[in-house]
Amino acid sequence: MTLPRTWAVALTGLVGDLVEVEADVSSQTPEFQVIGLADRAIGEARQRVRGACANSDLPLPRRRLTVSLTPADLPKHGSALDLAIALASLATELPLDRASLFETVHIGELGLDGRLRPVAGVLPAVMAAARAGFRRVIVPYANGSEAALVGGIEVLAAVGLREVAARHGLALDDVRQEPVAPPTPSAPPAPSQLDLAEIVGQREAVEALVVAAAGGHHLMMSGPPGAGKTMLARRLPGILPELDDRAALQVAAVRSLSGQSVTALHREPPFEAPHHTASTAALIGGGSRTARPGAIARASGGVLFLDEAGEYSAQALDALRQPLESGSIEIHRAGFRASFPARFQLVLATNPCPCGNYGVTGSVCECAPYAIRRYAARLSGPLRDRIDIELGLRPVSSAAPTAGPGQSSAHARERVANARRCAAARLRDTPWRLNVDVPGSWLRAGPCAPPAEVRRPLDDALRRGALTLRGYDRVLRVAWSCVDLDGRERLSLDDVGRALYLKKGIAA
Repeated sequence: MTLPRTWAVALTGLVGDLVEVEADVSSQTPEFQVIGLADRAIGEARQRVRGACANSDLPLPRRRLTVSLTPADLPKHGSALDLAIALASLATELPLDRASLFETVHIGELGLDGRLRPVAGVLPAVMAAARAGFRRVIVPYANGSEAALVGGIEVLAAVGLREVAARHGLALDDVRQEPVAPPTPSAPPAPSQLDLAEIVGQREAVEALVVAAAGGHHLMMSGPPGAGKTMLARRLPGILPELDDRAALQVAAVRSLSGQSVTALHREPPFEAPHHTASTAALIGGGSRTARPGAIARASGGVLFLDEAGEYSAQALDALRQPLESGSIEIHRAGFRASFPARFQLVLATNPCPCGNYGVTGSVCECAPYAIRRYAARLSGPLRDRIDIELGLRPVSSAAPTAGPGQSSAHARERVANARRCAAARLRDTPWRLNVDVPGSWLRAGPCAPPAEVRRPLDDALRRGALTLRGYDRVLRVAWSCVDLDGRERLSLDDVGRALYLKKGIAA
């Protein structure tokens, strides 16, 4: 006799692997056993499945019941396999449609009363099922709108175990034969109302922020408290272009895996601002039994803002160095390896010293010299070398509006969009679309390489040791962003000089 089989999804990071769930009964000592490299949460599924089936008036067989999760060597975590385990077990004796079971992926945790409880990671799980060629998936009702964001697969949302059993052909008078359709994904929230025009007295900083947005550059702002560092950083997502479908779906998948509610595709780039007491694992992600995305994965496609950067642990800050270069993060543990996207735009804000008054005209710094050096050393040289723009902010000296209105976010967003179109046109025969992604070797020797007289300030700075080769390439990328903002096609000496000033405060 053919064993009843159905399907579930095991997530490792954002990667979902299909798990075949099959059940068998034998005339041995009554027992309920789950095999296949399951973690403790899946081991406890036996009690949840027993209680859910009993309270749903769907009896399990009173013989030895063995449920196998295949492939057996794939680590499986969490409670999302409960529904598949219950259905495969019930099908050993109840007249469920086995063909329907085998064609359906089941995702959901069972309550003892038979209700289907929502689980984290439904969106990436449904995406994995769609990629594998499945055409139907059943999820808890609370996850229905999230699952419905994936196209090309039929999503059915169920409230309880009896509804799902009825969907697979079991005649139950008190249950309609179809689980309810999933709720329609809600409209995305309105874009942020924070406007660059609200910033007073920092026009150079606003323009530097626009340059950073145009090329996707990392930015560090240093200045006394109240200079506007946080205001500038929080307005960066509002001048970035909206996310396309692929990027928005990836952002939503990371949010789903983090346990956040996902009811719509957000088009505005994400903004993450962890507290300065955050640990390395909170920034990078991790976990002993299962991998959870950290702040850098949640910020992928948007902005990671580290306020009071000098207060973060040096270890946490240095852990950002590799993701800044590669655009991804791999978490290695003894039993698994998980990969998350980490293509974020880093914005650091720091005071010049612990009290914030060092070097500020008219203020008195009470910090000891060693305290100032130790504070600055939190931002290591290798990390700062990966920052494209280092901006020094002065205190605002007047609250009165300056001549003429400030640059609005709408105007800045239009400028950024035009600059990115210019960059995409210049890079159309390459795999890159943003200046920040272009490798240094192509910038220095490719078809758009600047002539020797334009490179001269950079070569001099490199020769003096004021720049590393990585810094050299980053200055070139910023210079091209300046060109794109102006709508020109060629790099000039003024562009290199401006980029050098934004990076190191060096005049060409």
